[in-house]
Amino acid sequence: MSSPNTGTSTAPVARNAVAIKNFAFSPATVKVKAGTTVTWTNQDTDPHTVTSARTGGPLHSAALTTHASYSYRFTKPGTYAYLCTIHPFMTATVEVT
Repeated sequence: MSSPNTGTSTAPVARNAVAIKNFAFSPATVKVKAGTTVTWTNQDTDPHTVTSARTGGPLHSAALTTHASYSYRFTKPGTYAYLCTIHPFMTATVEVT
């Protein structure tokens, strides 16, 4: 018998999901296969963005308010560094194989 999922915000995120909480991306590194969609969800009360660290990168979210999400489908292998433009100390990476 399986136990029910309570759906609390402290539940672990799926492998292709990133929680934005406590002014950090969690997990800081996500490893996915090409063709995978990664979704970021803001669990902080402050707004955050998901923006490629390098000019011309594919990640460009609007400012995400509390509980707002942003998704991107990674089609090409590579390492994608990103940050929050509002809080540039918040950095993380998606590794696509």
